[in-house]
Amino acid sequence: MASLKDLRNRIASVKATQKITKAMQMVAAAKLRRAQEAAEAARPYAERMNRVLANLAIGMAGREDAPKLLAGTGSDQVHLVIVATADRGLCGGFNSSIARLARDHINALLRDGKTVRIMTVGRKGRDALKRQYGDKIVKSVDFTGLRQIGFDQAQDIAHAVLAMFEAGEFDVATLFYSKFQNVVTQVPTAQQLIPATLPGADEVAKATAELAGAVYDYEPSEEEILSDLLPRNVSVQVFRALLENVAGEWGAKMSAMDNATRNAGDMINKLQITYNRSRQAMITKELIEIISGAEAL
Repeated sequence: MASLKDLRNRIASVKATQKITKAMQMVAAAKLRRAQEAAEAARPYAERMNRVLANLAIGMAGREDAPKLLAGTGSDQVHLVIVATADRGLCGGFNSSIARLARDHINALLRDGKTVRIMTVGRKGRDALKRQYGDKIVKSVDFTGLRQIGFDQAQDIAHAVLAMFEAGEFDVATLFYSKFQNVVTQVPTAQQLIPATLPGADEVAKATAELAGAVYDYEPSEEEILSDLLPRNVSVQVFRALLENVAGEWGAKMSAMDNATRNAGDMINKLQITYNRSRQAMITKELIEIISGAEAL
């Protein structure tokens, strides 16, 4: 049984930890608002970009002169898996859920006999995958010393991905990140970047309804517009994923630190009860010894 001094030291230690987790929760709550606003502001632009590409892709579908970023290389043998996570921990299962989804996708590709190359964005994703797939990681990016992620960082990642595609190093690129919904819920998401996903039947119908029978003449040509928009779309989608991850990380950290603070409070209460009972038992024992000694006289 622990002594009273040990219990007092443990209570003091847990109280100090509780102060830290409470402070981290408040920091996460302060940063979450700005990160959430940035993620929500990026969504309409990224979605509108997809709709513009859908309208242009309707006329390019099936054409031999379609850009490679839209039509692909004609093969799906080599896959680039881009895993975007956070650089820091203490955010519950945020990073592990993204890594788990990417790992399932990688294992499915390997079972089908595909060649897999991995790019990690974020230190936690690299640490989670390097033990099992260390020989398949071709590039790692982290923003440990960066205070705020901007479009320049997303553009650097997109340029690296496009350079690899132009060099023929992969056929299909898929991005894994976590989509922010609220403080409690962040949804691990897989999005194919290259080749750009063609619009589905619903999107085609919607795009056709928007045209309302009108005929558009593009200046410059559709090919030139797509040659500019498709690489830009990769940067936009990567930037959106990074912003979603930042918001999701702070939301998950806020929730995790709130749970840690509550658990620390529960532990303090239990330790305090144990301390009081041990102290009462010790006092009772000393009283019994005093009474017994007095009666012996």
